[in-house]
Amino acid sequence: MKTKDILEETWIALSSNKVRSGLTMLGIVIGIASVIAMTAIGQGAQSSIQSSIQSIGSNLVLVTPGAQRGPGMQISGGRGSAKSLTIEDSDAIVSGVSGVKSVAPEVSSRYQVTARGTNTNTTVSGVNSSYSDVRNVTVDNGNFITDQNVDSGAKVAVLGPSARDDLFGVDGDAIGQTIKIKQINFKVVGITHSKGGSGFQNPDDMIFIPITTAQRFLSGDQYVSTISVGALDASTTTQVQADVTALLLSRHHISNPASADFSTLNQADIIATASSVTGTFTILLAAVAGISLIVGGIGIMNMMLTTVTERTREIGLRKAIGAQRKDINRQFLIEAIMLTFIGGVIGVALGWGVSLLVSKLGILQTSVSISSVLLSFGVSAAIGIIFGYYPAKKAAKLNPIEALRYE
Repeated sequence: MKTKDILEETWIALSSNKVRSGLTMLGIVIGIASVIAMTAIGQGAQSSIQSSIQSIGSNLVLVTPGAQRGPGMQISGGRGSAKSLTIEDSDAIVSGVSGVKSVAPEVSSRYQVTARGTNTNTTVSGVNSSYSDVRNVTVDNGNFITDQNVDSGAKVAVLGPSARDDLFGVDGDAIGQTIKIKQINFKVVGITHSKGGSGFQNPDDMIFIPITTAQRFLSGDQYVSTISVGALDASTTTQVQADVTALLLSRHHISNPASADFSTLNQADIIATASSVTGTFTILLAAVAGISLIVGGIGIMNMMLTTVTERTREIGLRKAIGAQRKDINRQFLIEAIMLTFIGGVIGVALGWGVSLLVSKLGILQTSVSISSVLLSFGVSAAIGIIFGYYPAKKAAKLNPIEALRYE
């Protein structure tokens, strides 16, 4: 048989019972659409997390305090729970480590903040002037914390846009206004530019004050919560991390790195960890969605077996007038592949549409990749071949005489 004839016969066979063909394709449509949509959501989440990590600063090395482990101290309080880092440590990093662009010590905790009858519970961070450079913080209105503010211990504050909205209303005029933190008045001198974010560590929901002021009036000691170190470029980040670790071990008189009372983490490690987690999450979502493809394939096999039974006399007649076994085999195999191909096209369009809708509604950021579309088409074709092979082979093996006698 010619290819054109086979395609015509396939279309006639599938369109003769549109409802059954449509219901059979539905499993493939749902499976392909689910794989596309779930993969897009997973990849979008991965891109969003990477962007969020990049937004906290470029070429960044974070130094956080951690409970010391040694003789008689086998229990760790966890990263950031201990008090072991000071401003003197950050000053030592500036002068003692090469390849460092800037260093920003930080004292951070959550407080209840009030202003003109409104209040919010947010993160208040004591920082220096280098913080804006290290953490990519830009000011939308007013000024950021200056060296003069830090030296004088000024009671000034810079608000993130979300904190500003909570205290003074959306787009409220906060510059020059007064807020209270632990019953202490702070004058608002600036509003940072929105980075976008949500959750407990939303970068827009923060208030910045001079680090000396935070230590004196809020934390009440000389320790810092974090030291952010900005390397000159990405290629030196790993070396800067190693040099910072060696310097602090020496300053804290610790000979065994395993007993360090601090920990360091560079931005590349954070991104790699986050990418690994979201990558696994994406694969899990796609695998769960892929189960429906197997169900759809079983549905196609079931339909094709039923079709073979219904068309037994037709098969016998074709063989009686000279159709070879390979022609019958190819006829039914192409019917199965056509079902999965049409279902695959509809499924890709549906999955793509769902992904765009989810992104447009602002529920989640999605990213549809060409590789996931090609993979879906490949899987769709494979399902047609795998689940259509047995019914096609069964049809090709029918004895023409017995087939013609079939009622």
